[in-house]
Amino acid sequence: MSVNIDKNKTTVNLDEQKVYMSRVAKIVKKRWERPAACVVTYGCQQNVSDSERIRGMLMCMGFEFTDNTGDADVVIFNTCAVRGHAENRVFGNVGALKHIKQKKPDMIIALCGCMMQQQHVAEKIRRSYPHVDIVFGTHVMHRLPEFLWNRLTGASRIFELPDSDGEIIEGLPVHRDGSVRGFLSIMYGCNNFCSYCIVPYVRGRERSRDPEVIIREAEQMVKAGYKDITLLGQNVNSYGKGEPHGVNFAKLLRLLNEIEGDFRIRFMTSHPKDCTIELLDAMKDCEKVCRHLHLPFQCGSDRILKQMNRHYTKSDYLALVEAAYERMPDLNLSSDVIVGFPGETYDDFLDTLDVVKKVGFTQLFTFIFSPRQGTPAAQLPDPVSRDEKVKWFEELLKVQEEILQSKMHDMVGKTYRVLCEEPGRMEGLVCGRTSGNMVIEFKADISLIGSFADVKVTNASNVIEGELVQKIS
Repeated sequence: MSVNIDKNKTTVNLDEQKVYMSRVAKIVKKRWERPAACVVTYGCQQNVSDSERIRGMLMCMGFEFTDNTGDADVVIFNTCAVRGHAENRVFGNVGALKHIKQKKPDMIIALCGCMMQQQHVAEKIRRSYPHVDIVFGTHVMHRLPEFLWNRLTGASRIFELPDSDGEIIEGLPVHRDGSVRGFLSIMYGCNNFCSYCIVPYVRGRERSRDPEVIIREAEQMVKAGYKDITLLGQNVNSYGKGEPHGVNFAKLLRLLNEIEGDFRIRFMTSHPKDCTIELLDAMKDCEKVCRHLHLPFQCGSDRILKQMNRHYTKSDYLALVEAAYERMPDLNLSSDVIVGFPGETYDDFLDTLDVVKKVGFTQLFTFIFSPRQGTPAAQLPDPVSRDEKVKWFEELLKVQEEILQSKMHDMVGKTYRVLCEEPGRMEGLVCGRTSGNMVIEFKADISLIGSFADVKVTNASNVIEGELVQKIS
């Protein structure tokens, strides 16, 4: 784990927040013998990245960290609004904290993230969860020290949820979760307004970090020992649009590829409408960029894609995949699929299955449509029953499982360069990840974690198994 401070290039006065950090640190030192904080993250990698900055601020305020909410003096839930299941989990877990706080009245409970940026959710928290002390939105995360100070010094419950397009906040301390793989946000927000998606409403408009700042943070990560860096954005392919520096995502990849060191570069998420040949050429040319592309297609029906406001067709997507495979035959593709969008028929669903079969994804993130209040899709008639959608969903999973098993079988006998990331399921085993994002488990000493190694695949059933050929670095 590491802590680093980005150079301050924001219009927000972070010096004021640093003063609050110092003040909070003095209070918590007196209030609790060993101040402990628990940060629980729901949802996407961007939320994980945000939580790393929340932990960075908490660390500067004198907190240690625990994974157990019952042991914490400050509990922060960083929430997700993309699907109803995630929201229901948050409400359930926040409700459970009531009993803990009754035993520990000094505990501070805070909720933040995308879910809180929705007015109806914030009002529900205000009315039904009086034990929650602080609720703040996606655009004011950097003010956490101020919120804690106000609450610790006797302020009433705090609800800070400004409706804003957002701005880039540089200079926040970062406490990353791992030591081998790390996330690096390059942009925030989204301009696409897919009809089913709440993200543009809760994350604001697209805004890109300066390439110099991104490169500097990547250099810091490499120096700290990170070997696998994932660039994050709601749509990384639109990085740099409208910015005076003229660096688009393809150019950014080439700049990052020039950083000295033995490490890998990944990125997500890519929108097909903005995935260009220039980007595919950059992936092909940059040896540090992984041979893995996460390219959500969501549905194979042109009619449904239009209703989703996705701005491409099935043939557009397949042509893009063909261009990618032509340049990188060893490329692995993953994707997102929504089953049962309002008005979708079984014939529409068969178009989705056709894309899955033609592309041959190594991984699919599959979801049954979940209406999000405030999005256009939530207002559409939806005549197909949940039971029928579940049948389609299971059919999709079966097809994808057969494809994955075939791809895993093709790996047997081949040798891959993997990054050793963590211990395996049993003692004496290590898990390593290929450039194509496939995980291989093999016998090795845990001292290899954080190093690259050549591993030959020996078996592939439910798990890909291999044997160590040699350690590389």
